[in-house]
Amino acid sequence: MDINIKGVQKTSLLDYPGKVCATVFLSRCNFRCPYCHNAELVFDEIKEDIPPEEILDFLEGKKNWIDGICVTGGEPTLHKGLVDFARKVKEKGFLVKIDTNGTNPEMIQQLLDGKLADYIAMDIKAPLDKYEEVVRAKVNADAIQRTINLLMDSGIDYEFRTTVVPGLFEENDAEKIGEWLKGAKKFCIQQFRNSDKVLDPKYQNIAHYHIDKLEKFKTILKKYIKDVEIRGV
Repeated sequence: MDINIKGVQKTSLLDYPGKVCATVFLSRCNFRCPYCHNAELVFDEIKEDIPPEEILDFLEGKKNWIDGICVTGGEPTLHKGLVDFARKVKEKGFLVKIDTNGTNPEMIQQLLDGKLADYIAMDIKAPLDKYEEVVRAKVNADAIQRTINLLMDSGIDYEFRTTVVPGLFEENDAEKIGEWLKGAKKFCIQQFRNSDKVLDPKYQNIAHYHIDKLEKFKTILKKYIKDVEIRGV
């Protein structure tokens, strides 16, 4: 199975809204967001893989304890074996949540067509006109838009979410994203946390926004999206 699993958190109450899950971490990412905390995954620095069969065996013994898995990264849709892995998890009777940056709508389509994802969380990094500045990589805007459209038309549970970083996200960005995603099911404002693990050392000492600012972002976004949540405060 062509999937590189680099870590697993065997129990999480945070990664799958309303569910108890195991969280599986995959390597590699096609973005280089300066505030990202998972450099070792982004740059594929963890050499040893965890065999997917080991995760599946673990799940077999946890049917009474957890509801499903969250597959995160890195960027899970870079792994050709993601669809097969999700299928095997579903065959065991577990829910599957996928975290994605939305750059691979073809794989998202496969997951949806096969009913292999019960919840998809897509990171919205910025308004489209700022995407490349924020992610520090070339961006196929059409692919991002296609994934958004797929999720909004899917009928499954999904959310869009943005980590709000001072200097990269302002009130005008909230307005633009709200207009862009108008009518979406759910949007999550994620608080930025600095640490010595972020990709760009310049972001180690940037202070996060005060809760009052996050509430302002929420007020703006609620003009366009009914369910807006603040996380990480």
